[in-house]
Amino acid sequence: MGNTAKFAMIAAALVVVGAGGWYGGRIAVEHVVHDYILDHPEILPQAMDNLQKRQASQALAGVRQNVETPFPGAVMGNPNGKVTLVEFTDFACGYCRQSLGDVTQLIAKNPDLRIVVRELPIISPHSPAAAKMALAAAEQGKYPQFHDAMFAAGQVDEPTIAAVAQKIGLDMDRARHIAASPTVEAELARNLEVAQRLGFSGTPSWIAGDKLIAGAVGIDQLSDAVTAARGS
Repeated sequence: MGNTAKFAMIAAALVVVGAGGWYGGRIAVEHVVHDYILDHPEILPQAMDNLQKRQASQALAGVRQNVETPFPGAVMGNPNGKVTLVEFTDFACGYCRQSLGDVTQLIAKNPDLRIVVRELPIISPHSPAAAKMALAAAEQGKYPQFHDAMFAAGQVDEPTIAAVAQKIGLDMDRARHIAASPTVEAELARNLEVAQRLGFSGTPSWIAGDKLIAGAVGIDQLSDAVTAARGS
């Protein structure tokens, strides 16, 4: 059925609304829509994609500026990049470690990409300590170094966190002070609140433009999301 015939059928159904009242007209329109979907099932993926975009946009309303504004220094890639990818991560998350190569490729291929990293320490009892030290590293301008070295360490516990911090040359007294500060506690609480509001229940989770992505989805899907965000 072409668009002209489709619109003609819908117009006819709407005439029934006027002639037969609201209920009868509604039934007629539902039949038209039902039959059209059966004849054109290819529209369903597009409809679902549009629905997901609308839901994501609604979820992001009111939190976008906050979620795209990093904790000072907790940025990878180009800090002044015009395209923003947000990642919610946990150092105890194997899938986050699995995504490191994807992040590295994205940064290499997109010089205008800014990756805002939001610590979401929800997996291990030691995750909060690692997240706090990461933010302390950010305060000293060494977030990327701590991020990569902590994931490379392969485990999350207090001795490893301290060893990584020392390895990248943090001022340890200053780092411990920042890690224990109310500012860092508030950052982690805010990240958890925003993640819950957006429907994220695990890590890694991503935001690119109006797209919400859950899981280690691979370089292709992330690249597509970054490209779409650049064009939006």
